[in-house]
Amino acid sequence: MLDISVVTWVVTVGLIVVLLVLDLVLASVRPHRVGFAEATAWSVFYVAVAVAFGVWFAWQYGGEFGTEYFAGYIVEKSLSVDNLFVFVIIMTTFAVPEEHQHKVLTFGIVLALIMRAAFIAVGATLLSLFSFMFLVFGLILVFTAVQLFRHRDEDPDVENNVVVKAARRLLPTTDKYVGGRLVARVDGRRMVTPLFVVLVAIGGVDLLFALDSIPAVFGVTEESYIVFTANAFALLGLRALFFLVKGLLDRLVYLSAGLALILAFIGVKLMLHWAHVDIDPRVPEIGTPVSLGVIIGVLLVVTVASLVKTSRDPSAKAHPGSLRAHRHEDDGGASD
Repeated sequence: MLDISVVTWVVTVGLIVVLLVLDLVLASVRPHRVGFAEATAWSVFYVAVAVAFGVWFAWQYGGEFGTEYFAGYIVEKSLSVDNLFVFVIIMTTFAVPEEHQHKVLTFGIVLALIMRAAFIAVGATLLSLFSFMFLVFGLILVFTAVQLFRHRDEDPDVENNVVVKAARRLLPTTDKYVGGRLVARVDGRRMVTPLFVVLVAIGGVDLLFALDSIPAVFGVTEESYIVFTANAFALLGLRALFFLVKGLLDRLVYLSAGLALILAFIGVKLMLHWAHVDIDPRVPEIGTPVSLGVIIGVLLVVTVASLVKTSRDPSAKAHPGSLRAHRHEDDGGASD
């Protein structure tokens, strides 16, 4: 078992908070359109921080735990790219001004970290108390993988999202953006701005992704500290990565299929672990180095195949995928 002291936890959380505050300050004090050079610099910085942490962690606690961290980080980073697809759709749907996209993304990442920290605490507690939760998590991931693959050529229906519709119905909303403000006073009445609704939409998406990503990372490690840091460092670089690759996302046409394969693989890994512990120790388990190799291999194949496909067929366009079919107004029902 990994023994993490209270001091190490405090320092780690403090580092993450400092990086978040830095992002928030930059987004609030100097709203601007984030260019390619700036996005590249910040992306390299966050990846360097994550790698440096991993090297320190492996040196301090051993290569096995270090491998688990890097495997978890790569899983969360790859799943976060799917988040970016949805972020692009949200920004486009609500016509968010470019100078305010930085702020929305940073607040969205803060929400994601808070929700995932809660999910990690619950997940770790359940796994420590009930070994059959490995089977439950495995089944959740396999189901998610099947649904994602079935609807891999669809986009999430942001406008009809339950959380977004509820926010619009319950909260008085201004017609236009009011600078970078979330709340404004119009004719003596306090109202939320569309920027607040966008934040609600991103928070709802973050919640859905947390339901998948937390079981996925528990598939490569059972250590809460590794799960938390892998999620945190993957999310911290998400804001910069959004501005860096949003013009290239359309070319990753096979990404959803690849992520479905990764989720299914991790789901099977969790179920095998449950069977090994609760049924028969002769049931084989999949080690972390093998998992890391499979994940990296799938991502490489998916990326290369996507670029080859779009170079031959420029009209091909990537989609983030959906967990359910959408209801179409013209046919009055949902295609499945």
